Amino acid sequence: MKIAQVSPLYESVPPKLYGGTERVVSNLTEELVRLGHDVTLFASGDSRTSAKLVAPCSQALRLDADCRDQMAYHMILLDQVFERIKDFDIVHFHIDYLHYPLSRRATTAHVTTLHGRLDLPELATLYRRFPDVPLVSISDAQRRPIASANWQGTVYHGLPRDLYEFHPATGKYLAFLGRISPEKRVDRAIEIACRSGLPLKIAAKVDPADRKYYEQEIRPLLDRPGVEFIGEIGEHQKSDFLGNALALLFPIDWPEPFGLVMIEAMACGTPVVAWECGSVPEVLDEGVTGFLCDSIDRGAEAVQCIERLDRGACRRHFESRFLVGRMARDYVGIYERLISKSEPPETAGYGRSHPGPGSVLHSGDRLARP
Repeated sequence: MKIAQVSPLYESVPPKLYGGTERVVSNLTEELVRLGHDVTLFASGDSRTSAKLVAPCSQALRLDADCRDQMAYHMILLDQVFERIKDFDIVHFHIDYLHYPLSRRATTAHVTTLHGRLDLPELATLYRRFPDVPLVSISDAQRRPIASANWQGTVYHGLPRDLYEFHPATGKYLAFLGRISPEKRVDRAIEIACRSGLPLKIAAKVDPADRKYYEQEIRPLLDRPGVEFIGEIGEHQKSDFLGNALALLFPIDWPEPFGLVMIEAMACGTPVVAWECGSVPEVLDEGVTGFLCDSIDRGAEAVQCIERLDRGACRRHFESRFLVGRMARDYVGIYERLISKSEPPETAGYGRSHPGPGSVLHSGDRLARP
């Protein structure tokens, strides 16, 4: 199968530091190549891949201090994809909705994985305009705000089996990994750690948009006893950071679409204490891989019980549900269905403004997940 993977350009594939979407794109791309597919990756030029790389820009845009208009490179990305689109059996987009006006007029099969939140009011209007675009959700919870969209399936993220080392010994500190922003609620993590009397290590990036929040709301809390702010870390540091922790704190305050860090922790054998928001109940197995909570008090209580959990069971849960092979097989099944149902050239094309009969796979056709 000739497959195009289209990644955002903000981070490299895989990312050097933070970057969940680009990490997923990398894992999927490498597994598809391993399975024997002919894969072309559209991504920044500093990406590392065994696929064919087409690079609209020389390096990840977030790390390019000279780039002032990031959208300009994404326009180049779209042009490069669509000038070659007939070379592929299917094009898999990971760039949100940027391509919709073009892809809905293409005769090549395509699908879009949505990696972000979908509860913003403007998106309901958008998907009424583009009801035919084939979509994949990364959790069932993610799709609820636009449940009538053209969903092809829910595909949970997957990681390579050996990417993270299993740490059987119970750790001595609590961990927070991600970014500093209001919805991630590192302030809750700090409060839980202080009430539990345990050290907290925070490995997180601060985006420019969140700098004021960090300076005003979070930085004063970093002086509390036992709190250590490490900053942004890369992939090679995660195994030790997560694996040596007693638990990962995931006290979010938003409809989390998936929460990749939860399965990264499980891969290390580290249980998770998380707020019951968005996808969390789908990913976390209550009482096996961690605890769900809804308050600081419940979070602190969960930490006191965390040593009862079997770290080996966390790892087994990860291996049974969140390996990259399963993710790739799920996507290949969706690709095959879309290719088989794609319109013949004589009934579609760039001149058509609205989809014709037979061009849509409806949500009722959803691929069953193992």
